Amino acid sequence: MGRELPLMESFYTIQGEGYHQGKAAYFIRLGGCDVGCVWCDVKDSWNADDHPKVSIEEIAAKAEQQSSLIAVITGGEPLMYDLDGLCDELHQKGIKTHIETSGAYQLTGKWDWVCLSPKKFKAPLPAILPLAHELKVIVYNNSDFGWAEKHAAQVNSKCKLYLQPEWDSSEKVMPLIAEYVKQHPQWQISLQIHKYMNIP
Repeated sequence: MGRELPLMESFYTIQGEGYHQGKAAYFIRLGGCDVGCVWCDVKDSWNADDHPKVSIEEIAAKAEQQSSLIAVITGGEPLMYDLDGLCDELHQKGIKTHIETSGAYQLTGKWDWVCLSPKKFKAPLPAILPLAHELKVIVYNNSDFGWAEKHAAQVNSKCKLYLQPEWDSSEKVMPLIAEYVKQHPQWQISLQIHKYMNIP
């Protein structure tokens, strides 16, 4: 029931993407994902059995040892697991909880920030869309703009809208994104600034 989770890695770094980019954050990367993005840059996370099961108490205790006020739960696909307990442990330590998810599974946990990044390979559940604080769509080719608008129509009016170039295709798609944002200024550009700064 989510008391132990497959932990691929955890580390203190700088959030490099989206609304909170540039802020210190403690990342908790859980193993396990069945979404299967062809361009995923953490495919080692896909098989949950490759990663040790760690108690949520231990995970939260390590987060508390850092100076961070934010813990980002990511993956893989973290919502494959019940995250109520982990969020409770982190909140008890005064740490804000952020999640990065494709939305393909039911939302569990209590979140201070929900970053929804929907994927064509396994579409998000409709119920999660109104709960997103941030919609971040990865742009790999031209058809992704239509995918972005489809989901932007389903989020709440305060949700931040971001288009982010897929890293290996950025040279090709960045001009397309820039032009799209100029024509549709409700969107903003998100860049993976940690990669430009060589920060893990």
